Amino acid sequence: MPLSASARDQLKAVSTATLTTVLLKRGLRNVFIRGIHKINPEAPRMVGEAFTLRYIPAREDLDHVGAFNDRSHPQRRAIEECPEGAVLVMDSRKDASAASAGGILVTRLWKRGVAGVVTDGGFRDTPDIAKLPFPAYHAAPSAPTNLIRHHALDINQPIGCGDVAVYPGDVIVGDDEGVVVIPSAIAQEVAQEAFEQTVFEDFVEEQVRAGRSIFGIYPPNAEAEAEYAAWRKEKGR
Repeated sequence: MPLSASARDQLKAVSTATLTTVLLKRGLRNVFIRGIHKINPEAPRMVGEAFTLRYIPAREDLDHVGAFNDRSHPQRRAIEECPEGAVLVMDSRKDASAASAGGILVTRLWKRGVAGVVTDGGFRDTPDIAKLPFPAYHAAPSAPTNLIRHHALDINQPIGCGDVAVYPGDVIVGDDEGVVVIPSAIAQEVAQEAFEQTVFEDFVEEQVRAGRSIFGIYPPNAEAEAEYAAWRKEKGR
């Protein structure tokens, strides 16, 4: 089921920390892509369905500079075929010794209206990527081209990224802390619950900042629930 506009807006308003808790309630523990960070801290939050690219180890007879002349090259196709509003997620086997992509390709994704890009490897041209208003997540900068370590193989097939399973169409959410993968079948309900939890935690934080103990409000007792309902009505939330 495509992600609704309302669910997309809700996911843009919640943290990856909150999402991991909501997913844990559903028994999902391995949803946070480890070992990566956003290159541009000023880039917006990222929400979109996964479009995937898988790399395997390079081999010299196949991965040479002439390979990019072939328009069917999977990396090039992924850049041009990733849908508007989607997130390109790359399985680079957690190998940042060569780039998964570089500044020109990331810029092309941005100009095409893609929502973001994620790799468990590295990007090259990171000073240029850091200037884009576009969320790009990686493990570490890497100047060498992908050809010396990576062979692009599959587009839009299930992959592993940072030891997390990513299926095409899964909902990818990124903030300043990292990236979470939400199975597509439950994305709408997760978005709603995470949004509700975020509003409640805003209430709790306001109370704690005022000097109140966490006992009785986090988690809430009956009295705190009544206070929260009154607070939410007053705030119009």
